[in-house]
Amino acid sequence: MSLKTSGPDRAVASTDTVGGHRPPTVSRARRQFRPYLLLIPATVVLIGILYPFALGVYYTFLNYSATNPAPKFVGLQNYIYVFSDSAFWNSARVTVTFAIAATILETVLGIGIALLLNRSSLIGKIFEKVLILPLMIAPVIAAVMWKLMFNPQFGVLNYIFGLGSTFDFLNADRALWSVVLVDAWIYTPFVAILVLAGVRSLPKEPFEASAVDGANWFYVFRRLMLPMMWPYILVAVIFRFMDCLKIFDIIYVLTTGGPGDATKSMQVGAYIQSVLNFNYSMGSTYMFVLWIIIYIVANQLVKLLNKAQARAAGSEG
Repeated sequence: MSLKTSGPDRAVASTDTVGGHRPPTVSRARRQFRPYLLLIPATVVLIGILYPFALGVYYTFLNYSATNPAPKFVGLQNYIYVFSDSAFWNSARVTVTFAIAATILETVLGIGIALLLNRSSLIGKIFEKVLILPLMIAPVIAAVMWKLMFNPQFGVLNYIFGLGSTFDFLNADRALWSVVLVDAWIYTPFVAILVLAGVRSLPKEPFEASAVDGANWFYVFRRLMLPMMWPYILVAVIFRFMDCLKIFDIIYVLTTGGPGDATKSMQVGAYIQSVLNFNYSMGSTYMFVLWIIIYIVANQLVKLLNKAQARAAGSEG
């Protein structure tokens, strides 16, 4: 870098040259175009998401199927048929029942496990490392494992509990609850880890003050810990409830939607309509209705989360 002197004892660095060379100049047009150039990857991803979605919504207004390669516009006929079909309402009932049952079970177990792991002990530290193992197994593989264990003839569960070879975990009465059990086994560690991170981030001063005052553990949990943990719990509930509403892989591997329609969720119904029956418009209608349900529920849960965060921060009474 060259130096210019403005006096006998003072040197001023010249900005005209860098390392003996004049820095490259960028034209005004290139500087103006650069932000738009950086938007290209995001635009490509956005188009890749919105185009299939818009195409699926468009199919819901057609009678497009493998037997009708030249579809025609039918308006709301697919929606009228879906909402008047008892099979659709059964799939909606199965989806909502599964989502509520699995989310409640995973949340309760996750909170309990997080509170146990929060206590510093050697067993707790070991169990904390082992806890993430179900999350490392693909849901399809986990469902195959549980399907083998549920088998009445050679399943290990019937042998362990002495249920004999006639007790079927996947019959019409118990199949849905068996699927809930498998989903809880896989995803309860997710809730536990998320809640545990929240518990360990709580301030220690209120708990130390309550210990000095002699408050019991239930009072501390109900009055201090639970209100401050509520935002973290709601985050776990939102993630799990949204994921349970669109359940497909575990149900399809375990029961294929059966026996009968006992575990036929809306995702499974859409798969049967689109892939097995080749009725693409009907399958798209199933999925778009499910998307609307998930959007509405997610919007309400996020509003509830914002209120809980404001209350925990003390900005709301």
